[in-house]
Amino acid sequence: MVIILVYCPALLLARNPIEDVAVDRVDLIELNHCYDDHGWLVFEQIIFYEWSPHTSHYNVKDWRSLKVVSQLPRWDAKRAMYVATWHDGKVIRTVTASSFRESWTQYDPELIERRYLPRQLRGLLKKTPFKLRND
Repeated sequence: MVIILVYCPALLLARNPIEDVAVDRVDLIELNHCYDDHGWLVFEQIIFYEWSPHTSHYNVKDWRSLKVVSQLPRWDAKRAMYVATWHDGKVIRTVTASSFRESWTQYDPELIERRYLPRQLRGLLKKTPFKLRND
């Protein structure tokens, strides 16, 4: 008996639908390293920005504490953009951006940006795109 295996993308998507991934697009991703007055690292975070043509300013869309290396954006030459994919809680999240910057500060840029756009007015990263099972 001979079994022929055929590559079928539709079957792969049926087993792992693309909706299982929360996909977001932003204009800028920033990797921020925040230090205290003595030069000790306090925290690291990834900040996601959207450009506002009305104010000519990058507004914070959302942020995440840097916990794993996979959160760091990588340049994808095929798509000509930065891509970060990681497990964000129980969600697999992918965020893409055309620009990336890295900063070293003694203040929290996300807190400063609340002056321009308060947290409650931000268009946050997508919530869970599917129902989670109770584990």
